[in-house]
Amino acid sequence: MRKYVIVGSGGTGGTIGAYLARAGKDVTFIARGEHLKAMKDKGLRIIRPKDEFIINPCKAMTLEEYSDKADVIFVCVKGYSLDDVIPGIKKIADKDTIIIPILNIYGTGGVMQPLFPDSLVTDGCIYVAAQIQEPGCIRMNGDILRVIFGVRKKEDYRAELSEIGKDLLDSGIEGKLTDNIARDALLKFSYVSPQGACGLYYSVPAGDIQKNSEIRDCFAGLVHEIDILARAMGIVFEEDIVKRNLGILDTLSESATTSLQRDVMAGRASEIDGLIYEVVRLSDKYGVDLPIYRKIAEFLRNK
Repeated sequence: MRKYVIVGSGGTGGTIGAYLARAGKDVTFIARGEHLKAMKDKGLRIIRPKDEFIINPCKAMTLEEYSDKADVIFVCVKGYSLDDVIPGIKKIADKDTIIIPILNIYGTGGVMQPLFPDSLVTDGCIYVAAQIQEPGCIRMNGDILRVIFGVRKKEDYRAELSEIGKDLLDSGIEGKLTDNIARDALLKFSYVSPQGACGLYYSVPAGDIQKNSEIRDCFAGLVHEIDILARAMGIVFEEDIVKRNLGILDTLSESATTSLQRDVMAGRASEIDGLIYEVVRLSDKYGVDLPIYRKIAEFLRNK
C-alpha cells in the first residue's frame, strides 16, 4: 500500500489526511504539541457542515519520529515554517518519493525542487475552508475539498501521479492531476490572496464580503488585479475568475476567515509577505499597475 505522510496536520493537511485514512489509505500525520497529543490519545475529529467523522486510531507522530521512507509527502505547513521541515523531509524521502507542496504561496514547488534533486517535487494547491477548532479537532466551514497538483515540465510526469489522483478521488477528495499547474496554482492564488487581503483590510469574516457592498467590490477588484498580473506573466485563465471566485466565496459560512487573517490578528507569524507584498513586487517586476493591492499593502505595512 502506498505510504502517505502529511507534514503539517492542521486545517489543510489534517483534512487531506483524514479523508485518505477514512478510505483505508496508509496515512501518517506529522504534527506537534497539544494537537499531536490529542490525535494520539483520541484520534482526529473532522467536523463538516452537515456531519462529522473521527479517525481513531490515528497514526500521528513528529517528523523526527518517522523512520520509514514515504511514497508520497503532502507538505501542508505555512510558508514561514517551510525551512524548518526541509531537513526532516529529506530524511524520509528517496528517489521514488513524490513531494506535493500544498501551500498558499505561489511557486513553492519550484523553490523546493533543487533541495530534493533525487525526488520529484510537484506544485499543488487546495480549495478548502478548514481550521483547527481545538487540539485533535478540525472544523470545515464549507463543502469544497479540491486538491490540484501537477509537474512544471511534461518530462517529469510519472505514472504514480495518476494513481495518487485516483486515491484522492477514491477518498472523497476532488483530486485533479493538471497539465498546467502554473495556471491552476495561480488561479487558486487569485482566490486566497484577495480574500486574505480584503479580510485583513476591513477586519471582517466571509459574511461581510458576501454582501453587496464596498467590501465585496474590493474583493472583486483584487481578483481582477490578479487577472491583470497573470496576463503580464503570460498566463491566461479560461474563465471569468471574478465571477468564479465570488461564487466560491459565497459557499463559505459567514464566520469563515483565512489563516492569514487569524495569524495576523493574533500577532503570530503569517504569510502576509507571500500573499500580499509579493503581489506588489510582481507588479513592479512585470510593469503592471495594481492600485488596490498597493493601497492595502501600504496600509498593512503602516499598521
